Amino acid sequence: MKWFDHLRILHALKYHPIPHDVWGALMREAEIFSGLSAVEKAHLRELTTLFLYRKTLNGVQGLDLATEMRVTIAAQACLLVLKLGLNYFDGWIEVVIYPEAFRVVRDKTDATGLVSQEAHTLSGESWSRGPVILSWDDVITARPGHNVVVHEFAHKLDMLNGSANGMPPLHGNMDRKQWTDIFSHAYEHLQQQLVHHKHLGINSYGVTAPAEFFAVLTEYFFTAPNILLDGLPDVYDQLVLYYRQNPVKR
Repeated sequence: MKWFDHLRILHALKYHPIPHDVWGALMREAEIFSGLSAVEKAHLRELTTLFLYRKTLNGVQGLDLATEMRVTIAAQACLLVLKLGLNYFDGWIEVVIYPEAFRVVRDKTDATGLVSQEAHTLSGESWSRGPVILSWDDVITARPGHNVVVHEFAHKLDMLNGSANGMPPLHGNMDRKQWTDIFSHAYEHLQQQLVHHKHLGINSYGVTAPAEFFAVLTEYFFTAPNILLDGLPDVYDQLVLYYRQNPVKR
């Protein structure tokens, strides 16, 4: 059925193109895309077009999603899979966008088995086999080292092995033990720095769990790569191998 998939791709690219003015403005104005070559931007545009064709982006709580908003989210998500392929986002279909940070209530079980409820205010969330949920306010306030789209879609990649644990399925040319040793050492080192009230160099949210560590480091990899390379060069090298990109050299 590869020929049919190929026809679907051609159909989407021909009949559902991203407007030139919208794409041009995004490439000029969003810092995260500034180092891409013309070839990379062209490929990213194709991936973004197909993403918007295959996924459903829904605004909630009265949020009306303009074309520019959809393209902004989709392009940032597709940057992660620029060298991997859109099939890395298979298995789910929806992106839900709130106007601002949203509130969720979760059950919490203590050591005695007592269940209580806790409320949390979130800027984003990813569900395994389910939607990605984003706050538009946080999308548009992205800054070096902080990008909610990159963060949540990194979780999606992490979940490809069944759970968010800080280790996405690695490529054949990558060493699982090396990845584990490098990430574990960096994680434990930063936790110790936090205990001793030392400056981490990255968002401290990254050392709350291995899954958050991977997502936060991915944010730095794409939006502040020099900070990551200077602070955690071995981790940076592993992410170069995984994403098959090297943002510092752009």
